[in-house]
Amino acid sequence: MNILTNAQIVTLAANNSFGLIAEGTIVIDDGKIAWVGPAGDLPDAYQVGETIDLKGRLVTPALIDCHSHIVFGGNRAAEFEQRLNGASYEEIAVAGGGIMSTVTATRAASEAALLADALTRVDALIAEGVSLIEIKSGYGLDMDTEIKMLRVARQIGTRRAVKIKTTFLGAHATPTEYKGRPDAYIDEVCIPTLRAAHTLGLVDAVDGFCEGIAFDADQITRVFDVATELGLPVKLHAEQLSNIGGAQLAAKYGALSADHLEYATDADARALADAGTVAVILPGAFYTLREPQAPPIQAFRDHGVQMALATDCNPGSSPLASPLLVMNMACTLFRMTPLEALLGVTAHAAQALGETQSGRIIAGNHADLCVWNAEHPVELAYRIGFNPLHARITQGVL
Repeated sequence: MNILTNAQIVTLAANNSFGLIAEGTIVIDDGKIAWVGPAGDLPDAYQVGETIDLKGRLVTPALIDCHSHIVFGGNRAAEFEQRLNGASYEEIAVAGGGIMSTVTATRAASEAALLADALTRVDALIAEGVSLIEIKSGYGLDMDTEIKMLRVARQIGTRRAVKIKTTFLGAHATPTEYKGRPDAYIDEVCIPTLRAAHTLGLVDAVDGFCEGIAFDADQITRVFDVATELGLPVKLHAEQLSNIGGAQLAAKYGALSADHLEYATDADARALADAGTVAVILPGAFYTLREPQAPPIQAFRDHGVQMALATDCNPGSSPLASPLLVMNMACTLFRMTPLEALLGVTAHAAQALGETQSGRIIAGNHADLCVWNAEHPVELAYRIGFNPLHARITQGVL
């Protein structure tokens, strides 16, 4: 049993406040939070074990990156320059760049190379207090490479003190060999690969890219029907560049999350709220692509949609591996509050992954915590390019 004392604790026990406990104490037992509260209220039964004085530092739940594409080959720096010279995301994709250029590099890379490269990005997330990362496939678009990516994602959890959730994103794009035949790709490659990956125990959830340059709602529906048959939860890239019904589709299937959502409507927000689907906001892609339309944050507030935040770490539209910068971007670009930003990378991010014992400092939850050299939680979203992390506690281990 470990006792963390002399801490400013941000419990996030309720959605409408930081739940700050000044001069608080946390008791950790067997990797779980056994008790939390003011130091003076510590029960006698917990006044044993090793005591760690945090010297007044701030303690929050550990951060969670609930949307990443962190396993991939190569990079797309050249496309960054193309966009600066006026090419759009869609134009680059139609010309054979974008996702397909990463598919080529990922297919050619070995598992060892993919793992070594991914770990550099994972280490950046860990250094800012992340304890749980969702990692998607989707840069293989054939059975062997999609499964290779999911295996690499699973290996990350054995190489680092971080929990990994894997998401199958076979419906990410139509590969070159199926150009002009997206339905054939879904039926002949995507769905059989999903079944194979599930049989191998490599899939925690299923995602798709519902967009004009990717797949329509009917095509995603076929993938989601198989996910439902297999007992897997679904997520969806929706309404990023246009509105073709992705948010409504996500709500229909009770998706864990709908992600991006720049072109979501008030009706979409209402549907997501009714379904309990989390809106995952991705400011890194909005910023990198210089998108003209921001997600409807106020509509999400008005309808009570939980909002999560994530890096969307990927080689093209969001080459970002800083959850702290994501928090600042969400506040600056979208006028989210610092409380909404912190909930977005903790409690609501956990909800977007179906994790019921993470993201808040309450008894019974996993003892995944961050200790910060800060006095108030607003500081985490306020600073730019500054990392105040003092220590990370994962499953109760400092």
